[in-house]
Amino acid sequence: MKRRIVVIEDEDAIRRGIVDALTMAGYDPVEAADGKAGLDEARRAGVDLVLLDLMLPVMDGFEVLARLQQTHSSLPVIILSARGTEDDRVRGLRGGADDYVVKPFSALELLARVDAVLRRSPERPQPVVRILLRETVVDCARREILSNDGSRVALSEMEASILQRLAAHAGRAISREELLSSVWGFRDGNIETRAIDMHITRLRSKLAAASPGAGTEWIATVRGKGYMLGPDVALEMDAPAGEQLAETESIE
Repeated sequence: MKRRIVVIEDEDAIRRGIVDALTMAGYDPVEAADGKAGLDEARRAGVDLVLLDLMLPVMDGFEVLARLQQTHSSLPVIILSARGTEDDRVRGLRGGADDYVVKPFSALELLARVDAVLRRSPERPQPVVRILLRETVVDCARREILSNDGSRVALSEMEASILQRLAAHAGRAISREELLSSVWGFRDGNIETRAIDMHITRLRSKLAAASPGAGTEWIATVRGKGYMLGPDVALEMDAPAGEQLAETESIE
């Protein structure tokens, strides 16, 4: 599966050069020409990395970075900017960016930076095949819970999406805002809704009914942060696809 990278850059020639280099290297780039559109794209499900210019129309890069930190704090971001002063670099890195690349740069250097950030990123979601607790199994492809007595309980598309999101990022709490963005497609971090809590409640009920006597919880509430899988839940993952690094012309 190709890694998806959002390219937020207002200069057409630079953006096209970056997109072409990423495509040749085996990535799946998504383009945005202003900060607001870029923030919307970055908050969609399945994004692995953001390449972010600072001087953008509608919303500047620092504001995009700040808003991503509110809802997607573990999403890797590399700043690409002609503003190469020490103050700008320090501000960007302290603001949550994983790397800072000063223009002009070569495509080969950019691809190396992208590869390095993705390799060291603590969040590299892989497709989850099955989710297990004791003898109860959630089959993600079929969207159903398999009990040890052979019975099956169907999950709604929304319930399955929530569970897969938690599983893909096991080990950390997922905020309600991130679930709204990734599962519902709501990309305004200020939206308040109880929809997430209601779906979590129904999902917990189905899982508990299918695994009586498990003695532990499938989904834990992390106060002030959101939800995460319980500590005893196990996962079976697909192996991630490899990527290739292509040597291309300089991007200026």
